[in-house]
Amino acid sequence: MQGKIIKGIAGFYYVSVAGSGLYECKAKGVFRSQSIKPLVGDEAEITVLDEEAKLGNITAILPRKNVLVRPAVANISQALVIFAAAKPKPNLNLLDRFLIAMERQQVPAVICFNKKDLVSEEEQQRLRKIYEPCGYGILFTSASLKEGIGELGRLLAGKTTAVAGPSGVGKSSLINLLQTDFQVETGAISEKIERGRHTTRHSEFFALENGYICDTPGFSSLYIPDFEKEELQDYFPEFQEPRQLCRFLGCQHLKEPNCGVKEALAQGTVSQNRYENYVLLYEELKQRRKY
Repeated sequence: MQGKIIKGIAGFYYVSVAGSGLYECKAKGVFRSQSIKPLVGDEAEITVLDEEAKLGNITAILPRKNVLVRPAVANISQALVIFAAAKPKPNLNLLDRFLIAMERQQVPAVICFNKKDLVSEEEQQRLRKIYEPCGYGILFTSASLKEGIGELGRLLAGKTTAVAGPSGVGKSSLINLLQTDFQVETGAISEKIERGRHTTRHSEFFALENGYICDTPGFSSLYIPDFEKEELQDYFPEFQEPRQLCRFLGCQHLKEPNCGVKEALAQGTVSQNRYENYVLLYEELKQRRKY
């Protein structure tokens, strides 16, 4: 019997089998010896131990299309990264780190800024101008006013989407508006530090009318994966065209003369904010290699 792992908690995996229901399963010991850990989103083969109680064992994990490390999910079509437009103020360095992780794994990403009702139209346009030249879809929503929910639903239709972002930005509230079968726990914002409390403690898939959406634990920091600093520019889509005009083949777009990326920066076709984050992350990778 074959199904999708939609939730995993404390060594138990919940496998949804079309036409049969949800089975609580343990993973066979062979996975440990092969250093394989079942992930939410995996397509799995199971052996039923008790049909009435819906208990079984996972006996095989089917080949994965992709795997994300954080959030730890498999076989997704796209990532929806949600930040608040305000309260808390969006940390764009953190957003760029997430986008780099998605670029490395060739997973399309859509950016959603929630709480649009708390910012001006000018601020929305400022955020658009940073990320639209990168090729990312940008969406503004308000869970409290139920604005932008229809457009968000259309973006998710027919796809398996992993949702991620810091705590307190409204991820669970938006998911609750998209599906009504199960209400995801939501939490309040700390007024003192404008930071959300972690209400999602594990990754879990929810079935939409046409597709799946995966809620994931919020994160407040994200280390970029360990790779050579020279690779970093490959994960900034807006660099790809102007870098062809760089004078030097190995240009890293820092202090080199006749740099196409810095020229694009001067012309405003590359965002100052994105470029500054590139420089910071390049230095981080450079320092990491010293140890």
